[in-house]
Amino acid sequence: MDLKLILITTLLGIFCYCFAQKEGNECINANAKHCGDCIQAGAKCGWCRDPSFLKQGEALSTRCDEFQSLLKRGCPLDMIEDPHGDHRVLKNKTVTNRKKVTDSSRRKQVKPEDITQIQPQKLVLTLRSGEPQSFKLKFKRAEDYPIDLYYLMDLSFSMADDLENVKNLGTSLMLEMSKITSDFKIGFGSFVEKTVMPYISTTPAKLRNPCTGDQNCTSPFSYKNVLKLTEDGKLFNTLVGQQHISGNLDSPEGGFDAIMQVAVCGEQIGWRNVTRLLVFSTDAGFHFAGDGKLGGIVLPNDGKCHLENDVYTMSHYYDYPSIAHLVQKLSDNNIQTIFAVTEEFQPVYQELKNLIPKSAVGTLSANSSNVINLIIDAYNSLSSEVILENSKLPEGVTIAYTSHCKNGVVSEGENGRKCSNISIGDEVSFNISITSKGCPKKGKPETIKIKPLGFTEEVEITLNFICECDCHKDGEKDSPVCHFGNGTYECGACKCNEGRVGKWCECSSNDVATEDMDRTCRKDNSTDICSNVGECVCGTCECKKRDNPNERYSGLYCECDNFNCDRSGNLLCGGHGTCDCRVCKCDPMWSGSACECSLDNRTCMASNKQLCNGRGNCECGVCKCTDPKFQGPTCESCPTCPGVCTEHKDCVECRAFGTGELKDKCQEMCSEFTMVKVKDRDKLPQPNGGSYPIVHCKERDANDCWFYYTYAVNNNTEKEVHVVDTPECPTGPDIIPIVAGVVAGIVLIGLALLLIWKLLMIIHDRREFAKFEKEKMNAKWDTQENPIYKSPINQFQNPNYGRKAPVL
Repeated sequence: MDLKLILITTLLGIFCYCFAQKEGNECINANAKHCGDCIQAGAKCGWCRDPSFLKQGEALSTRCDEFQSLLKRGCPLDMIEDPHGDHRVLKNKTVTNRKKVTDSSRRKQVKPEDITQIQPQKLVLTLRSGEPQSFKLKFKRAEDYPIDLYYLMDLSFSMADDLENVKNLGTSLMLEMSKITSDFKIGFGSFVEKTVMPYISTTPAKLRNPCTGDQNCTSPFSYKNVLKLTEDGKLFNTLVGQQHISGNLDSPEGGFDAIMQVAVCGEQIGWRNVTRLLVFSTDAGFHFAGDGKLGGIVLPNDGKCHLENDVYTMSHYYDYPSIAHLVQKLSDNNIQTIFAVTEEFQPVYQELKNLIPKSAVGTLSANSSNVINLIIDAYNSLSSEVILENSKLPEGVTIAYTSHCKNGVVSEGENGRKCSNISIGDEVSFNISITSKGCPKKGKPETIKIKPLGFTEEVEITLNFICECDCHKDGEKDSPVCHFGNGTYECGACKCNEGRVGKWCECSSNDVATEDMDRTCRKDNSTDICSNVGECVCGTCECKKRDNPNERYSGLYCECDNFNCDRSGNLLCGGHGTCDCRVCKCDPMWSGSACECSLDNRTCMASNKQLCNGRGNCECGVCKCTDPKFQGPTCESCPTCPGVCTEHKDCVECRAFGTGELKDKCQEMCSEFTMVKVKDRDKLPQPNGGSYPIVHCKERDANDCWFYYTYAVNNNTEKEVHVVDTPECPTGPDIIPIVAGVVAGIVLIGLALLLIWKLLMIIHDRREFAKFEKEKMNAKWDTQENPIYKSPINQFQNPNYGRKAPVL
């Protein structure tokens, strides 16, 4: 079982090592021909521009390798091109610590654009392929931040009672919002439906009054901007009070048309660069993209403003917008939506909320009497969460977020974009990491933006890409080094012109496969081109690359390599030399085909300053003992010599049982051997069971107990001690069994005596009885009467017996 586990572990280790080699080999796998290609292969890749760096047969792409590998291969530090990215902050205005202002004269002096909730505001990142650049973004909710609220209401007939309650909404909402901000504006708009069949009736009478009976309704319309954003709550009440209910035929309303116009008509609505809230109030569902076909409208919504005299005039021309289109426009214009809908349509708008970031849903009472509380609750919910979004990233660029929210909550991935439960004055931060792969957009700078959803503030980030090495700008075009000007000499190598190949651009691409050139790539007229481990390019062998970047082919015919030398201890050249063309070149003081033999005899010096204690020869730094009784690295250990047991007795006792004379110094004086405890004497190693001598010892400890152990020096010159973990101690007499035995013995002896006495008595009685019976049988008795015998019987007679009784 242990062997199987070791085998599995070894195989896993080999697999992981090979996998790591392949994963970390992106520089070699890139097959880079130029410095720019090399540094785009990965963040660890460097390019050696030393002209004399390459060995015979090594391909140009071997100039590209990991930084440490290039140094190990002999490239000077100042000749390695290994640029790195960085980041610079251009605008870093601190977040605003603003307090609520009640004085209207002072409030006007503070402009919304002077309030900062996000930091930094502008920076430049220089990106190298595979190397992330990170920065920290702070967000802090400012107190008394301005708010714009636009109330968009469904004026279909079913909302008649709601309109009455909304007529006084302006002043009431202004009063409530003054508790949150001193800079608040409110606007109002209404919608019904597209003015075509089958959404409304197009008969002239129904166009004038779409309601039935004596109801007086206004003509149907798609969307109308009734009141631009204003600070005048009374004006809101007045204009809303002048509105009238209209009507349509189907149940879903044209609210999406109205939302689109509110989002894109910023100038007409009066949106400022502050918190923008859109309250959408209805008691019905909605039409969306594709429903316009019912009315013969097939053109998709163009997402542009089409208000004339504050009325949407293109409802009959453009289809309803799609949900995705609305999401994009609401996000682009930093508008947070509050859906105030009746309970019946809560499930529908909850699903819609899940598709629209920074939106909320509230339950509207039947007559909209709770609309103020609904708006306040929804605003508090929206403003307590910050969600970061970024603009479209260039191809090959990725971004990662890590949020650091309140109470030490840290999140990554998609959750790293947001923080919740943020109160006014709370500050949270985000670590943002941006990474590029390759050279996007051919190195042209790109700009991306990051902003919190629902806020107008944003971070502008300019991305610059490192696509070439610094030595690229010093390149010599049409250099004579590159075969009479057939290429550009840059970064220590030739970058050949089109149609030219070779290390120095010395060949035409049309000639590289000719038989004459192949002949020069065969060693000793063999059939193998470049020893079958290379390609013949322009009459010169270019050796193939190995998966392991530390292994290379080289030589005029790729006949050499640095990985097929002899090994010792599973190490190439024993770890004491380098492999050069399949032959080990040993380090000083080492020799042998695998550099396995040390020429340093200090390891053979015994404590008496004699080589191998005078009982052996020093070979390759290791003592070969000539006397079989002696062992160890210096032939000083003699396990079978007299006195071994006594010599190690104290150390074995203190380490095994914690007793003896050395118990206080055990750790420092008795650590020279490895000790193994066994259960009993049968488990001790036996002298004939191994390839090295073993001595069995029996010693008495401080408690007058015997303990047993073996002492040996194994084949690895390690001292081994096996000891029985329980000593044998002499035991004193056990009183209870003795007393019990004595008492039992006395009782048994008494019982035995009684039994013997009884047996003797029985035998005696039986003998006497037998004697009596015998005498009885032999006795003859006299039958005459004894003269002095007197009978014991007396007879008497009643004198009246036999007489008759007298008659009276």
